[in-house]
Amino acid sequence: MFEFLKKDLKVLAPVAGTTIDLSNVPDEVFAKKMAGDGLAIESIGNVFVAPADGDLSLVFKTNHAFAMEIAGEVELLVHIGIDTVSLNGEGFERLVEPGVKVKAGTPIIRIDREFIESKGFSLITPILITNPDVIKEMNPIINKKVDAGIDTVLTYR
Repeated sequence: MFEFLKKDLKVLAPVAGTTIDLSNVPDEVFAKKMAGDGLAIESIGNVFVAPADGDLSLVFKTNHAFAMEIAGEVELLVHIGIDTVSLNGEGFERLVEPGVKVKAGTPIIRIDREFIESKGFSLITPILITNPDVIKEMNPIINKKVDAGIDTVLTYR
């Protein structure tokens, strides 16, 4: 009845770069939305930040990805690069331990971009809502240059 009062919630860029459609990610799991729905960023930054206020629920032991719970039930995954799990954490530095509340813009992972790229890995970064069934609508913002922790990359309700 009061649906018009429901405000769109925002996800900020976890890293600087240019947003791209998930279908353009060179990994079928992401491109076909098997792990969730959202968008990706052709990243240029070295520090990955919390894209929203919430609970940092998981940082993978290899530090190549982290997950958050935002707005009480939305599960968000930031996956730094494609196939970067095979680096076994080399080139990734964890800045915050999981299990804490973080504010949007809080630095979570720092990378050694030069090292990771020298090993031939893409640093395209998918940002996924892994439980899209809990939201009514999602609007990724594609083909936009974004700054970490500042610019909105996705709205949902």
